[in-house]
Amino acid sequence: MLGLSEFELAALALSLKVSVTSVIASLPFGVAAAWLLARFEFPAKAVVDALLHLPLVVPPVVVGYLLLILLGRSGPIGGWMYDTFGILLAFNWKGAAITATVMAFPLMVRSMRLSLEAVDRRLEAAARTLGASRLRVFLTITIPLMAPGILAGSVLSFARALGEFGATITFVSNIPGETQTLPLALYTLVQSPDGEFGALRLALISILISLLALIASGWLAKRFTRASEASR
Repeated sequence: MLGLSEFELAALALSLKVSVTSVIASLPFGVAAAWLLARFEFPAKAVVDALLHLPLVVPPVVVGYLLLILLGRSGPIGGWMYDTFGILLAFNWKGAAITATVMAFPLMVRSMRLSLEAVDRRLEAAARTLGASRLRVFLTITIPLMAPGILAGSVLSFARALGEFGATITFVSNIPGETQTLPLALYTLVQSPDGEFGALRLALISILISLLALIASGWLAKRFTRASEASR
């Protein structure tokens, strides 16, 4: 595949695994957070909003260090999970997926929130007057109308997870075949005297994957928008 070595293929496969897992795991929480921020007013709303967006503004190394303290083998959460369930989060791909989720989550929530705020609430109210339950209104009206935002948020989250470096290397290190994603593999190749062409290949592959994801997102968003307008 494009002359990739086994080392590069392993990094590519792990990156896709981590990124897809990150998006799938965070999707329901992203919808819930967007709903909370868009539809409810409460005293600590500004604080919650700031905390959700904090990974966007603090150095990624800080996020990785905090995850290591909390989820590491001797951390309060990580130690409890290991002692209770035998689950080790630090220095393996599951930890990399958690790191990618934390770093990408603000982008997902922001896109979904903007899309939800644009939904005409009169349509939801009309459905409620016709006897539809809140859950049915949410699943059949709200979710389809905010689908472009969900899709955009998922793609942005995937792209951000694919490119995550600083927090990942701090929390789970740079272990080939276990935590070495594309950015970490690229970093390793850059440090090698003969790794220039391998690093260039990985950089081009990263750009290509992200570009294809964005193009597919735009196309699907248009399809969702047209279908939504046709159903009104």
